[in-house]
Amino acid sequence: MLITNGTLVTWNPDEELLPHYGLRIEGGIIREIAPSAELEANYPDEERLDAGGQLVMPGNICAHTHFYGAYSRGMAIPGPAPMNFPQILWRLWWPLDKALDEDAVRMSALVSLVDAVKHGTTTLFDHHASPNFIDGSLDVIARAVDQAGLRAVLCYEVSDRDGVEKAEAGIAENARFINASRSRPRIRGTFGLHASLSVSDETLAKAVAAKPADSGFHIHVAEHEADQQHSTQKYGKRVVPRLRDAGILGKKTILAHCVHIDAEERDIVHDSESWITHQPRSNMNNAVGAMAFDEMLQKWMRVGLGNDGFSNNMWAEWKAAYFLHKVVHRDPRRANGLWVKEVAVENNARLARLFFPERPIGQLIQGATADIIFVDYHPFTPLTAGNLPWHIIFGFESSMVTMTMCDGVVLMKDRQLLLLDEAAIAQEALALAPQVWERYEANARMVINKQ
Repeated sequence: MLITNGTLVTWNPDEELLPHYGLRIEGGIIREIAPSAELEANYPDEERLDAGGQLVMPGNICAHTHFYGAYSRGMAIPGPAPMNFPQILWRLWWPLDKALDEDAVRMSALVSLVDAVKHGTTTLFDHHASPNFIDGSLDVIARAVDQAGLRAVLCYEVSDRDGVEKAEAGIAENARFINASRSRPRIRGTFGLHASLSVSDETLAKAVAAKPADSGFHIHVAEHEADQQHSTQKYGKRVVPRLRDAGILGKKTILAHCVHIDAEERDIVHDSESWITHQPRSNMNNAVGAMAFDEMLQKWMRVGLGNDGFSNNMWAEWKAAYFLHKVVHRDPRRANGLWVKEVAVENNARLARLFFPERPIGQLIQGATADIIFVDYHPFTPLTAGNLPWHIIFGFESSMVTMTMCDGVVLMKDRQLLLLDEAAIAQEALALAPQVWERYEANARMVINKQ
């Protein structure tokens, strides 16, 4: 296939913008980059996908999400509104994940993947929880990802909140899936843990012992002060030192949020080469605060960008990150656009390549995976490599994605999904929703009655 008649946004620092260029794709790989006219002359019989003057970009990457949260949309929380993040966990997320059965897990994934295709997000790191459906849950999600044609790194969220037996089942599910997914082209596994406040030393030790070689962990860290308070009171140390001492940190470990880690903990994370993911929309919604974004970037820490289960419009996370830190610090110099781009593009791609090392992801370069989107953006001011991040932050909208391709396969063309039947998926998900909500409400009211 040839992709022609576009402006390539390569995310290659040496030649980031290439007007009137095109790509030749074969076997899911970008084989050649050249002016469109040259490609058309050299390959007159190749199938062509005309970009029509649009921007041609690598697919977006989401470094931390929760497909299982899809059924929370529009759902009412019984009783008074939660007043802090621990109450949100107790009264929203933990009763919801207990309400999920196999069908609900499958449909949560599918509706999230429809959303990802429509928003041009082709690689996702999902963090799953369904305490009443653990064994095989990652296989169900993996089949949905395969059906959607996307790329994902999956894990199960191990926690002690539902007892030792379910914690051990989560450990087994992670270990099994990591090994089973090693040779899959677009699916990989990592080892999920919920958070320090819900995982005992004994469970951490079991997880470390069960973790397959050359894999890492994916865990929430200090999203709220409660995580630090629990760790210091129960274990006599802050969260990051506790995780370090347990053997959780490392080059393939993802620490989600890290809103309330201090300078010493940042040094530990930096030295361990662990990854941090930033989810600004979620942090604002949960009122948990803002991570030390600028301080982390100044230290060259490995910070990526996720969405924590919000829509897979990753440009919305760009915008939220850009604005959040300015208002928190009342300093317009915070969260420079180039740093937001570094986190969302360069770092997310580096993280993805740790799990899919076979060929480059997140760039339009020769030999890279053909994860590509068309963006119907026609600037009315000059667009350059230097100012592109600000065009994205102030000009891009999710509706501008018109084509999504992953691994050389077109998943959406002219805004029409090709592999997924969006209407049928929405109808099936909607049919399950009343049962899921009924189970959720019963679970949530049990929590409220105990408080």
